[in-house]
Amino acid sequence: MSIINKILARRTQLSQQGCLIGDWVIAHPEKAAQLTSQALANQVGVSQSSIVKFSQKMGYKGYSEFKLALNEEIGRKQVMQSTPMHSDILADDPMTVISQKLVKAKTEAMFQTTNALSYEACHQAVAWLNGARRVQLVGIGSSALTAKDLSFKLLKLGITALCEQDSHVQIAVARTLGVDDVQIVISFSGERKEILVATEAAKEQGAKVIALLGPGRSRIRHIADITFDTIADETKHRSSSIASRTAQNVITDLLFISLVQQRDESARQLISDISSDIKQILS
Repeated sequence: MSIINKILARRTQLSQQGCLIGDWVIAHPEKAAQLTSQALANQVGVSQSSIVKFSQKMGYKGYSEFKLALNEEIGRKQVMQSTPMHSDILADDPMTVISQKLVKAKTEAMFQTTNALSYEACHQAVAWLNGARRVQLVGIGSSALTAKDLSFKLLKLGITALCEQDSHVQIAVARTLGVDDVQIVISFSGERKEILVATEAAKEQGAKVIALLGPGRSRIRHIADITFDTIADETKHRSSSIASRTAQNVITDLLFISLVQQRDESARQLISDISSDIKQILS
């Protein structure tokens, strides 16, 4: 697992200072790889000992080992980007190469995203969705496609799912939510103002907020009750946010399948209870 993904996967285990360090490293990996422990501490605004503890929390003996691993990871990434089989699709690529690059990009997105998952958070999210009065799904652009797909799946399970495309309507719906409702926010960048306003509105009404976000700092990450990191190497050369949507779909499909399991189990228990009642009546 890459260092960035280690930070994301273990973020819930970090102290407040550890989260600050991790977020800074994720945002500035190349710069972090060149700094001393004291210089990094000054940049983040923490003590030097906090840098050492953070490095150990990531599985390294100290900051020197962490910094060496970070430099090696950056070097490997630069080499990969310079090879012909880098996942960016070029204008003159033949279809055979395009297909291989697509498989590589999508597989990598799924692998990294599932590696960073907190399954405890997954169980909690499924419990909230299973008991929700209504579920609002919020997304703009390519993320709206993921939101719409999940809304259809929730409707199949009998869960009231609200998924509007217009950002103004999304905000209006968010203001009608209550403590028995859940909002799922899907945004790879986490920077769209409309999404932020809808998230804040749902939180103000007491709704539980589940966010699917790309790695990095954002205000939505601090508002949401549960955050799932969708990890994808998106660049300006790749169209339609293919890798990020693949990462998002890994999370939404996992939540959906888990909901199916729970509801099947509930249905089997209900049938068993009814059968027992009938047997008691007939006996």
